[in-house]
Amino acid sequence: MAALLTLSLSDSSVTNNQSLSSRSSNRSPRIEENERRKREADPFVLALKYFSEVKVGTPVVGNDELENNLVQVEKVAFTMGLSPEAISVMLEFAMSLRMGSSPCARVLKCLIPASVVPQDAVVRAVVWLSVGAIPITTQVLFIKWVLTVFDMIDAKDKLRAIYGIIFSFVTEENLCPFICHLLYLLTRKESVRVFRVRKLLELQSKLGRQPFLMHLLSLYKVFCPELLTISIPSRMRSGFKNHISPWKSALMALQKTNSVKVAPGITLAFAVKDKTGSRKRKLHQELPELSAVTNKEPETEQTRRDLVPIVQISSFTQLLENIHRIELPAQMASLLGSSLALHYLDCVQDESALLRLNFWLGCALQEEFLFCSDGGANQEEGLQFLSRLLFAQQFLQEGFPSSTVFLYKFLNVWNGSLLCPQILGLLSDISVIPSSQIRTLLLEPLMQLFFTSSLFFKCGLIECLNTMLVKWLTWHSVYTLDDDPDISLDGHTSVNITLSGFRDSVMELVQFVGQLASVGLQLEGCHSLLLSFILDFYETVCDTFLKFGLHLIIMPPPGVFYPAFFATDPVSVDRLAYIMCRYKANLMSAKIQEKVTEKAFHISRQTFRQFNQYLIFMVNCLWNSSMYSPETELLLSEELLAKSNVPQYWTYFDFIHHPAFMSYAVDFHQMCWPDRKNMDLNSIKQSKPWSWYLQYLVTQGFDGLKDFIKDTIKGVVTTGSGDESATLRQQLDSA
Repeated sequence: MAALLTLSLSDSSVTNNQSLSSRSSNRSPRIEENERRKREADPFVLALKYFSEVKVGTPVVGNDELENNLVQVEKVAFTMGLSPEAISVMLEFAMSLRMGSSPCARVLKCLIPASVVPQDAVVRAVVWLSVGAIPITTQVLFIKWVLTVFDMIDAKDKLRAIYGIIFSFVTEENLCPFICHLLYLLTRKESVRVFRVRKLLELQSKLGRQPFLMHLLSLYKVFCPELLTISIPSRMRSGFKNHISPWKSALMALQKTNSVKVAPGITLAFAVKDKTGSRKRKLHQELPELSAVTNKEPETEQTRRDLVPIVQISSFTQLLENIHRIELPAQMASLLGSSLALHYLDCVQDESALLRLNFWLGCALQEEFLFCSDGGANQEEGLQFLSRLLFAQQFLQEGFPSSTVFLYKFLNVWNGSLLCPQILGLLSDISVIPSSQIRTLLLEPLMQLFFTSSLFFKCGLIECLNTMLVKWLTWHSVYTLDDDPDISLDGHTSVNITLSGFRDSVMELVQFVGQLASVGLQLEGCHSLLLSFILDFYETVCDTFLKFGLHLIIMPPPGVFYPAFFATDPVSVDRLAYIMCRYKANLMSAKIQEKVTEKAFHISRQTFRQFNQYLIFMVNCLWNSSMYSPETELLLSEELLAKSNVPQYWTYFDFIHHPAFMSYAVDFHQMCWPDRKNMDLNSIKQSKPWSWYLQYLVTQGFDGLKDFIKDTIKGVVTTGSGDESATLRQQLDSA
């Protein structure tokens, strides 16, 4: 016991320990004896000695010695933390009930580890828990303490060895949520047994479909799907509550004030809000570095041969060589910071690892960004955290379910500016949402943000939704089987959606973006930047059939088509022409397939009618100089047009007079007739100059217009041989 108390003092007094070790070689035996006596006279050492030797039945009421010693332990615990040996002494005193149950809660609340928590002490405490004399409130407090310091326990092998003892407490209604949480962290495949599954199902029938039971059952089903026939919900709210406990704030304050660093690879499983005077809130969900599962795991020849800690893997070649012998770290959060670890998750598809990672991520996102009281995490730390998460999702090419659930909630409280690029990046990774839920979960919150935010947010949101649509369509084109009516939403869930349901979701998303785009262009005065992002989106939509194999064709609404056609920049008109060409190719292919194959899909007449109206309007305006015709939807009052005093107003949106191309027409006129003093752009409409003008536009890089003219107007040649620009200039000079 003397050696034990001496070591406790040395661990709790960091400064004295360093001073003694630096002068140990120069001390005389007399000085060392004096130092030993001083250590033995230290109040903290005497307090530990008291709690280790106190007799059973010692009274509590009026016991000043107990109060003084407990104050000494609390003082050291909250200032420097307790050494592993001190934790063992105090935990044994509290759980053995030598002085009854009254001081137990106070002792448990001061168990603040300075470095690690000895596994043996936790195991002995669980054994004392089995005695049954400890009050239920103290039992709950003890399990909460274990959950808080779980990642600081120096090993887990003995805890897993008493898995059955821990599982026996699951029948206690007050303990059940916390025991399920602890079992979730300790469960391995060998832990799943038929009688345990039956017990959990009995509890479920008694307590209902409680989230903590469902999460533990979901982990059991991953390991042994043949033992569970029940269906697990695809989206479950967080099953294990992140209770605010006194140890979290004390641990963070201890590490911050004294710069005490815990053992490598060990950090808090959950963090706390910053209670210091700083006005900025600190993000405490820092990603730990990769480390082995334990610090003091017994290493035998068999263990070293069978398992390879992932921290020891330094190359992709080593990962492939040891792919089935990888030992995952104690903290799954550290996987987000390692490309090799992400490679392992992607290749092996370890469901248990993904469940553990998904659980930690759900707690971290909700605590740090959703439930914070001051409106959000610190910008720099939040940026690093979300950027790392975004990198992991892009690496795996799919979003984590907990990230998706967090976004559904966060969109309702988001101001649109906090960490905007990262939130939009995570948003673009959301997997396919059923059409019955997409509007409530996603579209309505985004609509409110879109109409109340700046131009740049509108552009970013349209780009985000375009990326989301591309990922949905790419996933469909890669994973869909023609003879399989049901397809999995992603590689890590059992959620299925029918092909018709997928088409409904895509249609809902495209129509929603069309509504946003139409109103957004009106609000922003048809801004060219916003129009560019909208046309990016419809470049994806126009090729859904030929490029992605989805039997769906949706035309842009008039609120997008006409602003794009009347745009003052030629790039927008050229891109619109390209989009119309791709729509024509998709519609023609779909029409042919509808006639010759049995697996055709029906295209509504409204789609063909709308496409024909757009096509006729563009041809009449650009080619025939006849803007207003009965075939178009664009109708204006003749009286209103007459008041404009514009002569021949129906010709002012052709290739020559269109605001986007007038500067090119002027340049071409000067090239053709450099000596003319009076400019007459109508002279370009003559047969040979008109053909040259079309070639001139092609040489300016308007490939969309070239394809549009080639596909819609017969007999027009818009391409030449060799250098088109040089050839055209030679023709003009010779003329």
